[in-house]
Amino acid sequence: MRISRVQATWCRVPIPYDQQHTSDFGRVPTFDSVIVRVETDTGLTGWGEAKAGVGSAAACAGLAAIINQDYAPLLLGQDPRDITRLWDVMYNTPREGYAIARGHALPQLGRRGLSISAIAGVDVALWDILGKSLGVPVWRLLGGRRAERMPAYASGGWADATKIGAQLKGYCDKGGFRAVKMRVGVMDGSPAASAARVRAAREALGPEIKLMADAHGTWTVAEARAFCRMVENLDLFWFEEPVSADDKHGLAEVRRCSTVPISTGESEFTRHDFREIAELRAADVLQPDLAIAGGLTEGLRISAIASAFNLRLAPHLWSGAPAFAAGLHLAATQSVGFILEYSLGHNPMLHDLIEESFPVTDGHVALPDRPGLGITVRESFLQQYGQPGVPT
Repeated sequence: MRISRVQATWCRVPIPYDQQHTSDFGRVPTFDSVIVRVETDTGLTGWGEAKAGVGSAAACAGLAAIINQDYAPLLLGQDPRDITRLWDVMYNTPREGYAIARGHALPQLGRRGLSISAIAGVDVALWDILGKSLGVPVWRLLGGRRAERMPAYASGGWADATKIGAQLKGYCDKGGFRAVKMRVGVMDGSPAASAARVRAAREALGPEIKLMADAHGTWTVAEARAFCRMVENLDLFWFEEPVSADDKHGLAEVRRCSTVPISTGESEFTRHDFREIAELRAADVLQPDLAIAGGLTEGLRISAIASAFNLRLAPHLWSGAPAFAAGLHLAATQSVGFILEYSLGHNPMLHDLIEESFPVTDGHVALPDRPGLGITVRESFLQQYGQPGVPT
């Protein structure tokens, strides 16, 4: 089996105005992601997903171009089942005059950012092909599922203090969720205002529903610490990205000063970033986004770090169907995996891109038994929302 084609498509899907939300990223008018197709000479096709960053659309064209122009030539003719070797091929620039298979390579300059996200999209597609070639779901390849379904939390929560309780309770009613996440941070103007919204949410939800808060890395250390003091009696399940992902020492300071568990990871690249977080004791929950951090191959390595440091794993899944499926397979097979993110924002990339669906029943998502990731991408969706002008 050999790779015969690699194609990345930037999809931009408009969000109806009445379903747009405003958060720390501002008003979000579109849902953007890069869908990756890897074809083989046997007729098998694998699907993956790459993102330029959470809330980012401007770099999607560059991300797709990296896959189509830089990585595709390296992959054509290669065996797609050699996943680890091909990850290294993309991560390293081959020395001129030496065969890739001999392993003579220099680390490329782009060890973070778009280069890694591009690898992520291809890597997930290769795992999809491997599963399909063997006729088994990806979770079987990762060591077997620990349960037939995974608990999920409803991710949303942008309403003000007067409406946040009703919004989050609506999530619980919609899918039987027993855990919900709301947004806080500079969108509220002050830590006190965010704390007031969290207090209103807790009063509406009662003590039995798990409640998380996500600041998108927008606060200073002092502001994050102040927020933690204000909500310590509200039983937050975790506080996500209190400060910038670039300030890991600040993140560790926030964790040391608070009893609220800290989670982070959606803006991190590769196992090296997560190793640093673990070594600094800066978080309780690691949240790699597989469409950003390096794909399933790197997700397994990050999971091993979480296990070694007695942390937990909850993949960031504000994404389309390929990345969501990959995160589901990873979380369900790893001893440190314990809960899934489920977007309650307008997300056609999750619900309309594929023929199948990931329904939530009693707050849980079932693992598919279909080969590979268990998804079938709609070609019509790619044709409708694929952006022209991306180099191939």
